Amino acid sequence: MQAIDNIIPKDFSGAVLISQNGDTLFAGGFGYADLPNKIDNTVDTKFQTASGGKCFVAVGILQLIEAGRITLDTQIGDVLDFDLHQIDPAVTIRQLLNHTSGVPDYFDESIMTEYADLWVDFPNYNIRQSRDLLPLFIEEPMLYPAGEKFQYNNSGYLMLGLVIECVTGQPFDVYLAENVFRPCQMHDTGYFELDRLPAKCANAYIFDQNTGTYYTNIFAVDAKGTGAGGAFTTVVDVEKFWQKLLSGALVSPVLMDEMFSVQSSDGEDYYGYGFWLKKVGEKVHHPFFQGSDPGVSFISRFDPQRGRRVHIVSNKGDDVWALEAEIEAF
Repeated sequence: MQAIDNIIPKDFSGAVLISQNGDTLFAGGFGYADLPNKIDNTVDTKFQTASGGKCFVAVGILQLIEAGRITLDTQIGDVLDFDLHQIDPAVTIRQLLNHTSGVPDYFDESIMTEYADLWVDFPNYNIRQSRDLLPLFIEEPMLYPAGEKFQYNNSGYLMLGLVIECVTGQPFDVYLAENVFRPCQMHDTGYFELDRLPAKCANAYIFDQNTGTYYTNIFAVDAKGTGAGGAFTTVVDVEKFWQKLLSGALVSPVLMDEMFSVQSSDGEDYYGYGFWLKKVGEKVHHPFFQGSDPGVSFISRFDPQRGRRVHIVSNKGDDVWALEAEIEAF
């Protein structure tokens, strides 16, 4: 698929991997992981993925359900170990997973557009674990009664990360490392602190319209990822994740089918558990997960009819969705 090179914009910065029936058709890195020092992006570069990490949290939760430690109908008031204030304790794990919980959202994307605005009065360098985000929403009222409708909710997945911590006694990222990343041999995936990054991590860059230059997003996102997102990974590791997930090695085929089935919708967007679903036929949906933060854009989609998977990540916030659509039509 060398002709794919002609589809990828000349100024694209990031990595792309395309596979079909388990075979890699195309893989490449573009642009720079370190712009001033001209260090190239490769397929082994670790990139931020923003909300892409929600699918890892969903898998972790479903593993705990399979182990009998919680159920889809477990109520958060029976699991979480902190004061919920005005949040309904009867909100269920299912409602958190499918974005119908109504819990107050610390970053409500229906009314907010700039994630960096969160840190005007609340320094982002304080965010080192999931609980550090609680002050941004824990005393707010419910957005709507639990179960009433679908509304994408970052706090919901933050709370799922905390459910993992309360049930297992481990930080959620340690649990995911042991039970999701390690079984998949995703050795380059994890939740890293921005001021303590390991080797081969890409900086994420934001364009400054006033000066015509780029600056890193270190002051624009959480210092370390949470249940709501923020995992670093490579396109190679994302492919490994899909292979193990689809093989039934992470969760049972029954629960995987639920993950990839419509659990909630607003009539335009469709969601399973941790995965968005693109409707391509009356009863056919392609599962995908994605993320967007300042300087970050990511999408990974599976077409079960063709056995094709496309993973695209950018460390300049490029339009990975338009690129994915072009590749899918190729």
